[in-house]
Amino acid sequence: MSLIWTPAHLAVLAKVVDLNGFSAAARALGVPKAAISRAIADLEKSLGVRVLERTTRRLSLTAPGRVLYPHAKRVLEETEAARALVAKLLVPPAGPLRVAAETTYGRVLLTPLVPRFLERFPDIPLDVALDPAAFEGAWDVAIRTRPTDDAELEQRLLGAPPAVLCATPAYLQQRGRPMRPEDLRGHDLLAPADAHAPLCLRLSRGTQRAEVQLSPKLRVDDPAVLHTATAAGLGIGLLPCFLCRQGLATGRLERVLGDWKLAPAASLYAVYPRSLAADPRVQRFVDFLAANIVPALAADDAVGM
Repeated sequence: MSLIWTPAHLAVLAKVVDLNGFSAAARALGVPKAAISRAIADLEKSLGVRVLERTTRRLSLTAPGRVLYPHAKRVLEETEAARALVAKLLVPPAGPLRVAAETTYGRVLLTPLVPRFLERFPDIPLDVALDPAAFEGAWDVAIRTRPTDDAELEQRLLGAPPAVLCATPAYLQQRGRPMRPEDLRGHDLLAPADAHAPLCLRLSRGTQRAEVQLSPKLRVDDPAVLHTATAAGLGIGLLPCFLCRQGLATGRLERVLGDWKLAPAASLYAVYPRSLAADPRVQRFVDFLAANIVPALAADDAVGM
């Protein structure tokens, strides 16, 4: 007899013992009683020992059966858990998919994608919160810039927005335009709050590399506030390029050290509970984000990137 069937036979043994009878096990498994008897007989044949003592009035485990039973019980439990999981997947989840996003990234990157997602997947309603407080509540998918080390959560990297240095024409006219990375030391730098202080700005141009230690005039954890301060002429902003596109295209902002490249801005992640990893709503939404946010994060040659 092929050993491929041994796990199934072990599960049958556990069911027979738990229900104290072949007939009860057959009813629970939805098979004829003869199939239960054959499974136990095949198991005993493959092991070379008897596992059950059977009489017309009594059913009991033999000594080898008592050793075997805990293993058979685990096989049965894993089998039933797998069946329950598959059954759950066959039932469409009820209610909207709850999405939380960091305010700026949600407003600029997620908001334009919501109508497109709903058009493509009309059977998946969304409940979207663009508020940091939403991360403290219940959510199914969170879009954020910090990776998680929580063992109960899964995450997927969506992309890393390219970063640029930019300022208003008025600021550059008044303070002068930096020509080399070292020239940034004579300017007011506006930087993300998660940058280490003093900020070590790393730039590259072809094979050239430069590192400049800077003390920002302003540090803020919201890219939108950073963009507003830059647009107000308060200094040179270190910003994700997707926030600068319109200003660069209209001339309200100008690139600084445009022939040098900076390390990407904070990476963007989709985070969701591990228990929802197989939820088709979560899978479709995260796949959609990965396919559509990544192009939105890419550099734009039209504005001198």
